[in-house]
Amino acid sequence: MVSDPAATNLQPEGFPYASRRMPILASRGVVATSEPLAAQAGLEMLRRGGNAVDAAVATAIALTVVEPTSNGIGSDAFALVWDGDRLHGLNGSGRAPASHTPRLFEERGLTAVPTHGWLPVTVPGAPGAWRDLHRRFGKLPFAALFEPAIAYAEGGYPVAPVTAGAWSAAARAYRERHTTAEFQPWFATFAPGGDAPRPGEVWSSPDHARTLRLIAESDAEAFYRGELAGEIADFAAATGGTLTREDLAAHSGDWVEPIGTGYHGYEVWEIPPNGQGIAALAALNVLEGFDLAALPRESAASYHLQIEAMKLGFADALRYVADPALADVPTRGLLDKEYAAERRRLIGERARLPEAGAPPRGGTVYLCAADGDGLMISMIQSNYMGFGSGIVVPGTGIALQNRGAGFVLDPEHPNRVAPGKRPYHTIIPAFLTREGAALGPFGVMGGFMQPQGHLQVVVNEVDYGLNPQAALDAPRWQWLRGNEVAMEQAVPAPVLAGLAARGHQLELRHAGGSFGKGQIIRRLPNGVYVAGSEPRADGCAVGF
Repeated sequence: MVSDPAATNLQPEGFPYASRRMPILASRGVVATSEPLAAQAGLEMLRRGGNAVDAAVATAIALTVVEPTSNGIGSDAFALVWDGDRLHGLNGSGRAPASHTPRLFEERGLTAVPTHGWLPVTVPGAPGAWRDLHRRFGKLPFAALFEPAIAYAEGGYPVAPVTAGAWSAAARAYRERHTTAEFQPWFATFAPGGDAPRPGEVWSSPDHARTLRLIAESDAEAFYRGELAGEIADFAAATGGTLTREDLAAHSGDWVEPIGTGYHGYEVWEIPPNGQGIAALAALNVLEGFDLAALPRESAASYHLQIEAMKLGFADALRYVADPALADVPTRGLLDKEYAAERRRLIGERARLPEAGAPPRGGTVYLCAADGDGLMISMIQSNYMGFGSGIVVPGTGIALQNRGAGFVLDPEHPNRVAPGKRPYHTIIPAFLTREGAALGPFGVMGGFMQPQGHLQVVVNEVDYGLNPQAALDAPRWQWLRGNEVAMEQAVPAPVLAGLAARGHQLELRHAGGSFGKGQIIRRLPNGVYVAGSEPRADGCAVGF
């Protein structure tokens, strides 16, 4: 393998952040995600002789039970898989129902797609993604990957603290806002006594276990063409929904070519649109023209350049990203190095309001796993905005995502809602290589924070030589809109003062807020894995 200076800074001396947590080291296999019980589910598959994809799929399935505040059986999913020689991409996102014409929304007097209820529900892609990944790369029987999740759902598990906090917040909001019939099964499933479970309280869901068994036994056919599809469609029809059996049966995931860009001697890879990973790549292209390593990591000058580059990348992504099957998305142009140089010239000493350019034309869980043979996977799965649409199909435990909220209703925008169309998608797995050799998967979940988190951890590792855990522990920023930027409380006061002097409008937030939750796995030249997991979540990295 090629040398990787950014992964080898493993000495505790001079560790730059207060936690002084070190990454884990393992040679036979490793799993990292936002919930410890789910990580253990993946590790169990590795110990049984499964590979990294088996581990990742088992982890993803377990997360639908042990972290329902961020994902569920009704989620979408994406993945990047390194097979030992090359990288493969899976777009497992679902499409809008056949009834979702622009006129449907116009007739209801809407100027934006709602965030809750049936209208933002698109076909869930996660069960199909589990099947597609297993069919192509899996080693263990498909049904075996469901066993830990089913055991948690039937026997119960103690709810972790961060998950419990998000669950409680959702329950309070739902009691105030969601009182009509389509939302009542959510309360029956996730707050049967009227309240969300507290930290350490044991929660179980027999309905969830039944559904997972049906998916396991049918190779996901029950979800798209069988018993579960009927239950989903019948509940939609009974409560004003538009999702039909035909919509579910028409679903398919797509194997896609990953997109990437070079950055200071490394290659960063993302899933192509309809995902927003291109925003991170475009921002890194802009940032590549600056020598960040010559600036202290904790300096206003470094933060300023990163924020301004990210604003430019986001402006273009929000203007152009859509479903490439039904819209003209200038992917090559957005990644063009000469175009990045043009955009770079817009960055000055002061904060600037972002505007899209004219490129040349041509609530989420993240997990990653790697095994002793060098198979590695970067995977992300999400409902959106916590529990998604707020709709749970009675008797199934299926919480439906609200990814349709990513559409716009502007008739001139390429991301305008349309039947069978995939929306702008926030969830994005990522992967790092060097000179064409795999270094490992990484990701940072959290809506529009995700490409911003990707940029920041890449900068931390590549420009500042931080190991995976230190790269995740470092203070973060989040561009919000205009010149408004949220900053973690751990950002040093001189940095805040310097950014304010440059015209950035700062909002100080605590670390448990909206700054994302990530994991990183890196492979050393000797084949040993170095893995870190987000301090802002309940999760961990585990290995053997």
